[in-house]
Amino acid sequence: MFFLVVWSLHVLVTLYRFSVSPHRTENAGANLPESQEFLSATEDKKTQRFTDFEGKTSFGMSVFNLGNAIMGSGILGLAYAMANTGVVLFLVLLTVVALLSSYSIHLLLKCSGIVGIRAYEQLGYRAFGTPGKMAAGIAITLQNIGGESPTIAICHLKFSVTCFLGIRVEWYLNGNYLVIIVSICVILPLALMKQLGYLGYTSGFSLTCMVFFLISVSPLITHTCEPDITCRASCVLPICRNIQTAYTIPILAFAFVCHPEVLPIYTELRNPTKKKMQHVANISIAVMYGMYFLAALFGYLTFYGEVEAELLHTYSRIDPYDTLILCVRVAVLTAVTLTVPIVLFPVRRAIQQMVFPNKTFNWPRHIAIAFVLLTFINLLVIFAPNILGIFGIIGATSAPCLIFIFPAVFYIRIVPKEEEPMRSVPKILAVCFAGIGFLFMIMSLSFIIIDWTSGSSKASSGH
Repeated sequence: MFFLVVWSLHVLVTLYRFSVSPHRTENAGANLPESQEFLSATEDKKTQRFTDFEGKTSFGMSVFNLGNAIMGSGILGLAYAMANTGVVLFLVLLTVVALLSSYSIHLLLKCSGIVGIRAYEQLGYRAFGTPGKMAAGIAITLQNIGGESPTIAICHLKFSVTCFLGIRVEWYLNGNYLVIIVSICVILPLALMKQLGYLGYTSGFSLTCMVFFLISVSPLITHTCEPDITCRASCVLPICRNIQTAYTIPILAFAFVCHPEVLPIYTELRNPTKKKMQHVANISIAVMYGMYFLAALFGYLTFYGEVEAELLHTYSRIDPYDTLILCVRVAVLTAVTLTVPIVLFPVRRAIQQMVFPNKTFNWPRHIAIAFVLLTFINLLVIFAPNILGIFGIIGATSAPCLIFIFPAVFYIRIVPKEEEPMRSVPKILAVCFAGIGFLFMIMSLSFIIIDWTSGSSKASSGH
C-alpha cells in the first residue's frame, strides 16, 4: 500500500515531463517479450482488433459477468455507509462514484484500442515499463483479494443449515468448516475455468439471488421498532454523526471497482468494439447502482442507526429462525460466493504477468495459482476479526488507483500527443481525474488513521 502511494505521487510529479517526451511510448514498448499473448500496436489504428482470441460471449452474458464483478461483497457494507451519511448525501456520493467509474472505463477502453492490449497490467507496462506493470499488478491483487475476503459471510451459513435441517451437530457450529467446504465444492471448480465467458450463467444466477434479496427485505421495514427523531431526520438529511463517516467513500469506491475485469470481458465479447463494451459497462453500472441504493435503503430503514458494518450480522439479530430471513441470508451468501471466481480471474492473470511473464498457458500452473489464492483467502476469512477494516484499507488505497489514478495516467502516456496534445481538453481532464484520485486516497487514509487512533485511545482509557 505504501508502494502504491509513493508510486502515485511520483507519477503526478513527473507526469508532464514524461508526456512531452518524444520517446514516451517507444522506450516502454521497446521490449515486450512478456506480452506475446497480446496484440501489439499496428499501423492501422482504425482496424485494431484482438486477433489473438476470438470472442464468443454474448452481450447479455458480458453484462452479467461485469455486473457480478461490480457487485462483489461491497453491497454488504452500503447500509452502514448510509447510516453514517443519510440518504441524500449517500445518493449523491453513489451517483458521483458511478459516473466516475464509467468515465475511467472509457479511458481504459481508449488506451486498449490504441495499443491493442487486453490486460490492465500490460497497459501499465506499455505506459511506464516494468514499474507500471508491477504497480497495476499489486493494486489488482490487493483489491481483488480484499474483495474476496468478505466470503467470511459464509460462516453465517451455520445458522441456516442447523435451522433448516433441525439438527444440532457440533462441527456444523464452526463456520470455518463451511468456508472450506464451499471453497472446495463451489468456488474452486468455477475458478478453474479458462475463460470468463463460461461464468456468465453463474453470474446471472448471482444477480437473480440479489434481486430476490431486494424483494424480500423490503417488508422487513415494518418489523422494526419506531425510530427516534434523529433517525427520521437522518433518513433524509446528510447528517454525519461520527467519524465512522470516513469509511463511507472508501466503501462506495470499493463497491464499484470492476476495472481489472473490463478488458478480459472486452476481449471475450462477441464482435467487440469500444462502443459496444462501453454499453456493457454503462448498463452494468446502472443496474448495480439501482441495486446498491435499494439494498442500502432497505437495510438502513430496517435497522437505522443500529445497522452494523456487515449487513448479515445485523439480520441475525432479528429472529435467526425466521424462514424469510434465512432465505434472504442464503440468497445473499450464494450471490456473494459466486462473485469470487469472477474476481479471482484478474488476480491470477496479474500474478502470471508479474511472475511468469514469458510463459504460455499451462493447466498445472493455472490450477496451482487458483488453489494457493483460495487457500490464502480462506486463512484471511477465518482469522479476519472485522470486515470493516478490510473495506476501509483496501478501498482507501487500491480502489482509487484502479478507478482514478491508473486509467488517467495510462491514458496520458499511451494516447499520442499528435492525436491529443497535452494541453487538449481530454488530457487536462485526465490529469484532474488522477489528482482527484490521489487526493481521495490521502483523505481516506487520513480519516481511517484518525479513526483507529481514537479507537485505540478509547480502549486504553477503558482499561
